[in-house]
Amino acid sequence: MDLVEVAPNATPPVCRVVDYGKYRYEQAKKEKETKKHQHANRVKEIQLTATIDDHDYGVKVSHATGFLCEDMRVKVNLRFRGREMAHQEFGMQVMQRFVKDLAPFGQAVEVPRLVGRNLNAMLTPLPRNKRAKNPYEQEEAQARATASHIEESPAPPAPAPNTVVDFPAAAESGDRGQGARFTNNPFSELDGQITERSEA
Repeated sequence: MDLVEVAPNATPPVCRVVDYGKYRYEQAKKEKETKKHQHANRVKEIQLTATIDDHDYGVKVSHATGFLCEDMRVKVNLRFRGREMAHQEFGMQVMQRFVKDLAPFGQAVEVPRLVGRNLNAMLTPLPRNKRAKNPYEQEEAQARATASHIEESPAPPAPAPNTVVDFPAAAESGDRGQGARFTNNPFSELDGQITERSEA
């Protein structure tokens, strides 16, 4: 047992007689638990453009969904380039569509604001009991399950090298010149050609 000072700033200082190794383990465990609930303080940024392609838009939505499902805030930044500033309504439509698509996972803190050439919005995750499940995690789980099922099914045995395989249908039709036999040796036809040349 060790004498551990628990509250050094108190008057008089408070000490406890404990096992120091066990005390340190419990403190580390408490710190780890508190860090788990601090994801909401982390901010991830997603950048959009007013003329974003549908596929790129879908990728950005999937990234933002993953961040919100991990209890992180998402800052959405849409930048107007060049003459796009003359048609800010297109950028606003993209931003509103983005916020609407992420509504099951997070909500906008305020209306998107234009700061210089950037249109900004901040999304905060909904509470876990009100938030929809991440659809991309379910798709990945299904893909893993099908992949493991495919790996478990045994593959047909490969023929050994230089083995001869019979083709009865080809033998009846006479499609293969020298009988219905197929060899797995790539040099079998070359051997006959070399002997013919050497005799000539």
